[in-house]
Amino acid sequence: MQFYRDGYRPGDPDIHPAAPRALARTAELPAEVDVLIVGTGPAGTVLGAQLSVFPDIDTRIVERRAGPLEVGHADGVASRTVETFQTFGLADALMREAFWINEVRFWGPSEQDRSKIVRTGWVPDAPEGLSEFPHVIVNQARMQEYLLDYMAQSPSRLATNYGIECVALEVGEGEYPVVVTLRHVSGPEEGRVFTVRAKYVVGCDGARSNVRRAIGRELHGDAANHAWGVMDVLANTDFPDWRTKNVIQSAGKGSLLMIPREGGTMVRLYVDLGEVPAGDSEIRKTTVEQMTAIANAILHPYSIDLKSVAWSSVYEVGQRVTDRFDDVAVGDASGRLPHVFIAGDACHTHSAKAGQGMNVSIQDAFNLGWKLAAVLEGRSPPSLLHSYSAERQSVAQDLIDFDRHWSAFIAQPTVDPAHPERGGVTSEQMQAEYGRQLRYVAGQATKYKPSLLTGNDTYQHLATGFEIGTRFHSSPVVRVADGRRLHLGHVHAADGRWRLYAFGDTGHGLRDFARWFTESPASPALRFAPAGADLDAIVDVHGIFRSGHHEIDIGTVPAILRPCSGPLGLQDWEKAWAVDPRDDIFAARGIASAGAIVVVRPDQYVAHVLPLSARDELSDFFAGFLLEPARR
Repeated sequence: MQFYRDGYRPGDPDIHPAAPRALARTAELPAEVDVLIVGTGPAGTVLGAQLSVFPDIDTRIVERRAGPLEVGHADGVASRTVETFQTFGLADALMREAFWINEVRFWGPSEQDRSKIVRTGWVPDAPEGLSEFPHVIVNQARMQEYLLDYMAQSPSRLATNYGIECVALEVGEGEYPVVVTLRHVSGPEEGRVFTVRAKYVVGCDGARSNVRRAIGRELHGDAANHAWGVMDVLANTDFPDWRTKNVIQSAGKGSLLMIPREGGTMVRLYVDLGEVPAGDSEIRKTTVEQMTAIANAILHPYSIDLKSVAWSSVYEVGQRVTDRFDDVAVGDASGRLPHVFIAGDACHTHSAKAGQGMNVSIQDAFNLGWKLAAVLEGRSPPSLLHSYSAERQSVAQDLIDFDRHWSAFIAQPTVDPAHPERGGVTSEQMQAEYGRQLRYVAGQATKYKPSLLTGNDTYQHLATGFEIGTRFHSSPVVRVADGRRLHLGHVHAADGRWRLYAFGDTGHGLRDFARWFTESPASPALRFAPAGADLDAIVDVHGIFRSGHHEIDIGTVPAILRPCSGPLGLQDWEKAWAVDPRDDIFAARGIASAGAIVVVRPDQYVAHVLPLSARDELSDFFAGFLLEPARR
């Protein structure tokens, strides 16, 4: 991270100076806001964290609960989510606290005695080199706490108004077209109803979302038909794999998914409670004692001695998704712009088996946040917001399809060799299927289709390891200024800027491109930046040279690779990079000998790959979604 660019100040550099607007902020909700976020789940807190770095955007958050979430809910944090947390500077703290899942072990009935389980195999939790970050386990409440603290330390000093629910909303006309009816559900004003007008509203208020209902959206899909009990336990056991992730199949007693938790002792158990008749709510009355008895039956000849339960719940598996994630009617060709959005469980619900709920919700918000900021700051037209539903609804549908398959697969009984006609799966089939799904479970399977924000693959051969439409796959480089080895993707902050990585040799190709980007009126740096803005205000450009860092004279690189920025106009020494001799990024990511331009969206997805000579194509690409400011 960089700090002191606006002058030296003592203390924690993560605590940013409060913007004047933040200092004037009142605890009560104002009559008008730019963005109203409803709900502080994973989607709501990520969206709030993104928007909190823009103090000129008046963002407010309301939450029905009386305070922050404290226990339970999701805990699986995919490597893609850790990459996202890195953009907020939170990945190191997250990984220090988390449990790291390194492998998954499989257990099934013993051939000698099918009443007992034995270990049948294992697979790595993620393919080698898929991400520089691991798959980790951290309580959802803790994940949200990181983000709430980030907001509180931001220039906006963004805080949540607790004990307030959204009752209804209507979309009308004017600068603040959304009229939101809110109600205090706790505290001294309990029962008081009031209204707030907003430019945009985002419903992150869960599966029973009032925001979703207010815009006429419905969840469509399969009804629940299989129940699972879940509990976070502190226990003693003779089961040898207590501190690894396990998929356990028994002979006729159900299945068990076991996931160690952070802290070294707690473990989460997902206990198979079997098929549930339609309309049967009795299963939700299953007690911890009953779940423990089932778990011990599945684990035989091993057992657990329960000491404490931190959290437990019973849920039924069902997969549902809405047909759009905003308030524009399906098939509406009028050009009407969206003003209300839904994210996370408000628009897709599913089982917890693949650990995707929180992770996909976070990516919903990460996709939407930078787009709202770009529109509200006047950098992009409001039509950009159509792309949120267009991109994320298909991702959610893929999730539903995957979850339907995986939930059904893992719930199958194990094959009985004496009665193969009864069906089921073998331990080997379970292990093989899990291995096939590793990329998806890691959150790395999303690929956005060609659109205004994602180019075609004409020049994909110039950088085969940076696949267009997928997340930017980071790789180590060496910073020229100080010889420090870092991951290139870690320069990407959640600040709404686009990133452009120019790869080339020490000759003219990369330098000529950087000089054009610095000086040409057609350069996105000059064409789309507001008057008086820093050279890197819209697009953060980095040059990666195909050489060692000692071979580059940083004093001779074009200004875009050493721009002067910030209120003091200080040089930025952290944009010129060289090859790491231990892990050559050019070889690792298939960069052609002629070099390449890799354009990356603010949400870390590769938007385009172009030749270093593609000046017009690059400028035209940015013109598709950026506005040229009015010039005096």
